[in-house]
Amino acid sequence: MSDSSNGAVDAAAAPTPAAVPERPAKDRPWVMRTYAGHSTAEASNALYRSNLEKGQTGLSVAFDLPTQTGYDPTSPLARGEVGKVGVPVPHLGEMRKLFDGIPLTSMNTSMTINATAMWLLAMYQVAAEEQNPELDPAEVAQQLAGTTQNDIIKEYLSRGTYVFPPEHSLRLISDMIAYTVHQIPKWNPINICSYHLQEAGATPTQELAYSLCTAIAVLDAVKAAGQVSEEDFEKVVGRISFFVNAGVRFVEEMSKMRAFVRLWDEITADRYGVTDPKMRRFRYGVQVNSLGLTESQPENNVQRIVLEMLAVTLSKDARARAVQLPAWNEALGLPRPWDQQWSLRLQQVLAYESDLLEYADIFDGSHVIEAKVTELVEGAKAEIDRVQAMGGAIAAVESGYMKQALVSSHAARRARIEAGDEIIVGVNKFTTTESSPLTADLDGAVQTADPEAERSAIASVEAWKAQRDEAAVTAALEKLAADAKDDTNLMHATLAAARAGATTGEWAATLREVFGEFRAPTGVSGAVGVAEAGAELTAVREKVAATGEELGGRLRLLVGKPGLDGHSNGAEQVAVRARDAGFEVIYQGIRLTPEQIVAAAVAEDVHCVGLSILSGSHMELVPDVLEGLKAAGAGDIPVIVGGIIPDSDGKRLQELGVAAVYTPKDFGLTEIMGGIVDVIRAANGLD
Repeated sequence: MSDSSNGAVDAAAAPTPAAVPERPAKDRPWVMRTYAGHSTAEASNALYRSNLEKGQTGLSVAFDLPTQTGYDPTSPLARGEVGKVGVPVPHLGEMRKLFDGIPLTSMNTSMTINATAMWLLAMYQVAAEEQNPELDPAEVAQQLAGTTQNDIIKEYLSRGTYVFPPEHSLRLISDMIAYTVHQIPKWNPINICSYHLQEAGATPTQELAYSLCTAIAVLDAVKAAGQVSEEDFEKVVGRISFFVNAGVRFVEEMSKMRAFVRLWDEITADRYGVTDPKMRRFRYGVQVNSLGLTESQPENNVQRIVLEMLAVTLSKDARARAVQLPAWNEALGLPRPWDQQWSLRLQQVLAYESDLLEYADIFDGSHVIEAKVTELVEGAKAEIDRVQAMGGAIAAVESGYMKQALVSSHAARRARIEAGDEIIVGVNKFTTTESSPLTADLDGAVQTADPEAERSAIASVEAWKAQRDEAAVTAALEKLAADAKDDTNLMHATLAAARAGATTGEWAATLREVFGEFRAPTGVSGAVGVAEAGAELTAVREKVAATGEELGGRLRLLVGKPGLDGHSNGAEQVAVRARDAGFEVIYQGIRLTPEQIVAAAVAEDVHCVGLSILSGSHMELVPDVLEGLKAAGAGDIPVIVGGIIPDSDGKRLQELGVAAVYTPKDFGLTEIMGGIVDVIRAANGLD
């Protein structure tokens, strides 16, 4: 029998292959963003367009601190901060440049902006109108989609870019909500932010409770303002979105998201009578945890980011609507475009290569998950009731209750890490490591902010003012001030000011004149520190006491936050641990000028000044403090600095006279306290 006949017989006998089953249809992926903005509007625009070409499906704009806190680049308070943690947008001309070539009527844009949110939304709307001159402005507004963060309560608690007192801040928020519901119906006018609460130390229960108390305060304010009818109030609830954090404790974080869904549905139904289930849906975006990213062995941050992303994507019934991921090197400095691309690709692999989006919720029926969700719901309800009994979120901010709770929770977490009870791989366990090619060139592993950004921004403001109609600007700002003194919705006067050519600083200054400013409680004085002192802290306490006796009094440490950086978590923890170690601590909170810090150091006759700067402005602000101390005849007071500081900058600071530099890798607070005592002893010739 021939080979061919053999083949024919075998083929005839072979079974028919089974039909290949069709794959289930996939759900639409979440909106994929990277949080970006730096240096100048032109540079940020180029980055946005590049990211969109790489498959990013929405924009998330980071603004610099002067823009966030209502100062123009020409303000002395803006020194060293322009273009450092985001893009400067001091006027409409820069907003035009920021979105040049990006059609705003077809884009979904998230803007991380709070105190000045109304102003930035107004400029965004006017820029969109200018892109579409053939359309009526009202028609353009109807097409805009996106989100302004606009949660001022968490700014008082954790992030520090507040400007106005709570009552007036809520007025701005409720005016924006009423305006957008009627004029920009696809816009989310507020993100209730639990993200920054977790960064400030919140437990999952606190994160749930405090963010939901904020949402209650906002919705109650909108109701009280009377600008939205009962019929339209469901639309207000339906446009409330949340911005959450996801840490590395996967089961707990995923259960937290399911608890959020359950609690929000109950609150909107029971407290506000919302009957449409779609309007009660918990809608949220997420950036996963940056607090847990480490400077030591930073390559480990990639798997942390992936685990945290899974916590907000695996559960279909509690899946995020939008996700932005930090970069692996954010504990080192400003991520480069390649680092941001890597984070975007992490999302794309999960969404497009895995089968995640093909199935119903895979956790339904899990006894473990249900028990954890129930535990979190019950704990959050108890804390919500406690805050509401105080008079709500605003009262709990003004009394310092929530801030003290967060500082205490953060201190407890730091103590667990230092004791080894909470393991951070590469930090307090498994610390031996091969040299990493990712960090072989530390200065090249991050992007450096353009040193010309500040001068460029100042020149931009000067040129803008030179070509505008000053009379029109004056009239617009006078109308803004007049409306602020009654109950007129401020969005209309704000839009008029943007069209006339007012600047960010002028808009904010006008409202500062009417509303005043606010300094939030620090939470340090009432915070609970280390409950029991171990051998290391006991030894440091003895060293502090002995050195104080040698110098004729208790050691005094000034903890200062110069510039506009409001991320005070690290400074607060240093202050709490220093107090526990026996120092007398002087801590006046955030947003101090170098001159104010020098004056306090001299007035309090301190033994050491500790500066905390996380915005990258250390090379401008620290020398100002050093020079100020010398001019005041206090140049012998040692200065130490903590923050995200590249090695080359740290060496330069020490050459300028800084006694010690601490970065995120120096996680041992008690060890740092011992180092501060050594610095004081050396400065006083006691070694």
